[in-house]
Amino acid sequence: MRQVFMVEAPDRPGLVHEITGALFRSGLNLMENQEHVDPDSGRFFMRSELEGSAEPSHLLATLNELHLPGATFRLRPLKPRRAVMLVSREHHCAADLLVRHTFQELNLHLVSVISNHSHLGWLVEKFGLPFHHLPAERVSRETHESQISALLEAADPELIILARYMRILSPGFVARWEGRIINIHHSFLPAFVGARPYQQAFERGVKIIGATAHFVSDDLDQGPIIAQDVIPVDHTYSAKELARAGRDVEQRVLAAAVRLVTEDRVFICGRRTIVFP
Repeated sequence: MRQVFMVEAPDRPGLVHEITGALFRSGLNLMENQEHVDPDSGRFFMRSELEGSAEPSHLLATLNELHLPGATFRLRPLKPRRAVMLVSREHHCAADLLVRHTFQELNLHLVSVISNHSHLGWLVEKFGLPFHHLPAERVSRETHESQISALLEAADPELIILARYMRILSPGFVARWEGRIINIHHSFLPAFVGARPYQQAFERGVKIIGATAHFVSDDLDQGPIIAQDVIPVDHTYSAKELARAGRDVEQRVLAAAVRLVTEDRVFICGRRTIVFP
């Protein structure tokens, strides 16, 4: 099985040579490699796909001989990542991921779906996955999030996917799963906030619509961006047609973000990301 090796370190001359040499001495064969140096932070990022049976502990010992203070290394098999999906009422992103998961189009192992509404239970169950309905009415946010957390702790996911989950998560919840929650939203934020954004866009005569997938942070919808896309629209689109086109973009962008994250192609660098396609 292939393994993915990820490095983040302070940049210095000869670094690629040093690291690839350490991989060779550990008995690992380099099959694919991507690198980037961020000029603002002076950080070096590298993603490699390797073949070989080296133990992570042996590789780490070899890498420690390079004396790279401030460096982080990660080596793990390129196998499906455990994930839980959170949904509300809208079906498009959830349905798209369920289909892609069923046909193994993503490096993803969905273990369950959690929702604050019952609307999508029938859909999820058709795909043979557990559906957990946790109503948010008449309970505090703290109680509701503790119920979700209990399910997440039991599932032990590497990734939490907000597939149009329409509730704001508390800072404490986000901190518990930092770097592991991804969200999708339309491209109209912050211009058209609140209800009926596509009606607002129609009334303003927008000419492009799109979507953004990002890691969730304490700043609402402002976490590090993973993937984005836009499509052109014109005056012939009704508000309903804009919404339909927007749903298509959202599901495509979310699927792209899930692929990038589950294949370990994304580094978080401050408020932004380094993404190796």
